[in-house]
Amino acid sequence: QVQLVESGGGLVQSGGSLRLSCAATGRTFNSYFMAWFRQAPGKERESVAQISWNGDTTYYADSVKGRFTISKYNANNTVYLHMNNLKPEDTARYYCGARLWYGQGRLEQSEVHYWGQGTQVTVSS
Repeated sequence: QVQLVESGGGLVQSGGSLRLSCAATGRTFNSYFMAWFRQAPGKERESVAQISWNGDTTYYADSVKGRFTISKYNANNTVYLHMNNLKPEDTARYYCGARLWYGQGRLEQSEVHYWGQGTQVTVSS
């Protein structure tokens, strides 16, 4: 069982930056494939960034490539999402997801085993 707690969201102006954190409980965090998803009002939840259990492989949505960076620190059971050059269209609730998985491929939303409660990111124009 893993519990995920996100933090770091807030209100920021267009062009600004935020760092989201996802702290995980459990002793096997280093075995988990981690992902950030987001959901805007009236839209489906979408994958934003993903990182393999060992950090060797990352995936990004085309809309955030070059602006967002995902990183995983097994020593403190935390995954981060660094977001730069934020745009109003990045406004959404951001969720951390985890799956006990040693694969390197992309994780679909339906394949996520554990979810956090999310943190709100609002970007003003």
